[in-house]
Amino acid sequence: MLRVYFTSEDLARVRVAPGPDFLWEISNSVQTLQRRDGERVFGAWRRWARPRLSGSRRLLSSLLPPRGYSPDFLTPTSGDRTTMQAAVDTLMSTPRTRLRTELTQLSSPTRFPGWTSSLARGDREALRRLGDALHAYRLEALEPHWQRVRAHVDADRALRLHSLLDGGTEGLLTGLGPHFRWRPPVLEVTYPVDQQLRLEGRGLVLQPSFFCWPTPITLADGDLPPVLVHPIHHTADWAGSAFDGRTTTGAGPLGPLLGHTRAGVLRAARTGCSTVEAARLLDVTHPAVSQHLNVLRAAGLITTVRRGGRAFHVATAEGRALLATEERAVRP
Repeated sequence: MLRVYFTSEDLARVRVAPGPDFLWEISNSVQTLQRRDGERVFGAWRRWARPRLSGSRRLLSSLLPPRGYSPDFLTPTSGDRTTMQAAVDTLMSTPRTRLRTELTQLSSPTRFPGWTSSLARGDREALRRLGDALHAYRLEALEPHWQRVRAHVDADRALRLHSLLDGGTEGLLTGLGPHFRWRPPVLEVTYPVDQQLRLEGRGLVLQPSFFCWPTPITLADGDLPPVLVHPIHHTADWAGSAFDGRTTTGAGPLGPLLGHTRAGVLRAARTGCSTVEAARLLDVTHPAVSQHLNVLRAAGLITTVRRGGRAFHVATAEGRALLATEERAVRP
């Protein structure tokens, strides 16, 4: 059990991360790739990814075991992380003392296996090798599906922000899902070990993660800027539809996309909406809205998450780009 202790100041400083974090998705997916559970959600992706991976998987797996401790420096919570290159540069600037401390905790106090001995000394070549492995892994295992990762994380973020608008910070914390229990002033989190995190006025970043599995995760060092990474809901067919070779060119699902009502549904999904909210906003029937949502989803312009029996629809990056194009076209 992880227990996160809030002060009144912390409740005012909770925020939801603006999108997927490159290094958290890499770290979580490397660990998920080594596991055997979660077959329904990740089985197809594992079978697709394993034959594609070069030496990056073996190198990163030695630092990111599927269970137990992983070094915090692999997922920095400060510095520039807006691009993959910036995130890797931040990681590679980790002080040598921290590298040695965390890698010692990963292996043993007296012995580092293989190349990690050089990494623990802050050797420039070892750090370069780690940076190359991170870039290679992302290109091989994640890049083909990054739009889907971003769409799912965006959908979860929109769901959290609606919870915040409806119930404030306590509504946000209460609605995080089955792994969480809010007992003011403590957030109890399903966790593989007993750990306490005292925020002490620093606030907390909630980071949705596509590949986080099966429970939330936080940093081992409680003195680092606090972050709580949590799993998100996956559509049941995400893996199968990701690898079935479909294309959106020619006479694909974008063909039937024209129409004022469907465009209105897409606009409503820009900031997230339920089926009922979209039907009420556009003054159309529930079945009609569902049909339009199905077409938009097939075209990759919206994604849908379900929580507590409620379907919530959010425009993807492609959907928002289409709306932005429309706005530019009508702008005087």
